[in-house]
Amino acid sequence: MNVDLFDFELPNDRIALRPAAPRDSARLLVLDGAETRDLHVSDLPGQLRAGDCLVFNDTRVIPAQLEGIRGEAKIGATLHKREGTRRWRAFIRNAKRLRDGDVVDFGAGVLATAGDRAEDGSFALDFHGDEPVELLLERCGRMPLPPYIASKRPTDARDADDYQTMFASEPGAVAAPTAALHFTPELLAALDAAGVGHTTLTLHVGAGTFLPVKAEDTEDHKMHAEWGRIDQATADRLNAVRAAGGRVIAVGTTSLRLIESAAGDDNVIRPFEGDTAIFITPGTRFKGVDGLVTNFHLPRSTLFMLVSAMMGLERMQGAYAHAIANGYRFYSYGDASLLLP
Repeated sequence: MNVDLFDFELPNDRIALRPAAPRDSARLLVLDGAETRDLHVSDLPGQLRAGDCLVFNDTRVIPAQLEGIRGEAKIGATLHKREGTRRWRAFIRNAKRLRDGDVVDFGAGVLATAGDRAEDGSFALDFHGDEPVELLLERCGRMPLPPYIASKRPTDARDADDYQTMFASEPGAVAAPTAALHFTPELLAALDAAGVGHTTLTLHVGAGTFLPVKAEDTEDHKMHAEWGRIDQATADRLNAVRAAGGRVIAVGTTSLRLIESAAGDDNVIRPFEGDTAIFITPGTRFKGVDGLVTNFHLPRSTLFMLVSAMMGLERMQGAYAHAIANGYRFYSYGDASLLLP
């Protein structure tokens, strides 16, 4: 499909620079079949049914934004995918000053040697020493806020909490599964009381999620791979939910993409562990999920293509126009939507 079909104009003041407080006070645009409702995230229990199950991503964001020097050259690095115990793939700022074998000093005693350069322009970085890389990053890294926020204000101490979900337990993401940022213990208790269950899976979100689609046709766009895992118990539970007539509702496009990677053509979700580069565009048949809670996405992005695949392009174009006209806040720290085809 032509990527221009997924374009829209977003006023600059609609980009949220801070999350709502409390988190579940964010607005919620409900698209339930042909119906549209303007609510708040705290209203979610009344929009779902007893027996439904929400699926959260329990990945934890690491401080993956690094600033270093190679000789006299300043080198910026954004880690985006682990490739080994001490090796990470990274997008590099000032990449023309970096070569295979160069050592970058990121400060606080943290050194890394540049490895091969991939087709997408990213470098491998091999971190020196014996300490776990996660501990090294705590010393020298900062939270990797999305570029549309980082270009407007610096990262600060608040982001260390604001950019983690209440489910974050498995370190490895370089971007938050932002739909789950809206959830609080109080909201989860209300969902439990309404008979709506929940479970978790793990998908380590990569920096590729922010990359624009540069191709003119979706057929020519290459997705970046991300690592994920669904264990046997989780797969069994989700299959049982659907068998009993409940709905599997993914919280976030990351949860949805992993479930769809694990689901077969027979609509059965199976255990999964490994990389996925699934690209969901209109025409895709959903095999494992029945709905989605998600934030509002960038124009021409793979995520806007995904929601258009679920609800229809015309429906999502109208919904986004409604959201813009009615003051909804967009992107990672913005408001949410509930999509029920």
